[in-house]
Amino acid sequence: MTQDYHYPMLLQRDDIQQILPHRGAIFVCEQLCIEGPHQFHGTACWPSDNAVIQGHFPGLPIVPGVMLIESMAQFAGAGLLAGDPYVKTLPQDSVGVLAAVRNCWFKQPVLPDCAVEFFIQCRQVAPLLVQVNAQVKVADSEVAKLEIALAYAPRTQLQDNSPA
Repeated sequence: MTQDYHYPMLLQRDDIQQILPHRGAIFVCEQLCIEGPHQFHGTACWPSDNAVIQGHFPGLPIVPGVMLIESMAQFAGAGLLAGDPYVKTLPQDSVGVLAAVRNCWFKQPVLPDCAVEFFIQCRQVAPLLVQVNAQVKVADSEVAKLEIALAYAPRTQLQDNSPA
C-alpha cells in the first residue's frame, strides 16, 4: 500500500509529539510546515520558564546554540518521518538521530519567548544519512546558519538494552 503525500502539510505541537520521542524542556517545537519531502519550515519558542533557559546565564537568559541545533534536528526528523516517501521504505520503524554537526554560525543571541523560525533543506547523501541545512531567523533577522547530518536508526536500537 502506498501513501499519497499532499504538500504542504501543517503539523502542530501535538502532531509533532506523536512522531518524535522528545519530551520536557528539550522539546520546543510549536509548528512545522512540510513544504515538500525535503523542505520544511518550523517555529519554536523557548519560554523564559524553561529549565534550560533558567540555567543559561541567570539574569541574562539566552537560548543556547546547542538548543537551536537540537530543534533543527527535531524539525528535520519529524518532517522526514511525516513527509518523505523514502523514509517509509526503511525497516523497523526508523527514526533520525543527530550524527554530525558539520557547520554552525551563530550571528546574534536568541532571547526566550521569541518565535524562532527554521527554514530547512534536506538532501539524502547515503541510504541512511541525510544532510540538513537551515537558516534560522527571529523577526526576519538571521540569527544562525546550521548544517548537520541525521542518520536513520531503528527505534529498537535506541532503547536501553543494558542489564538490570
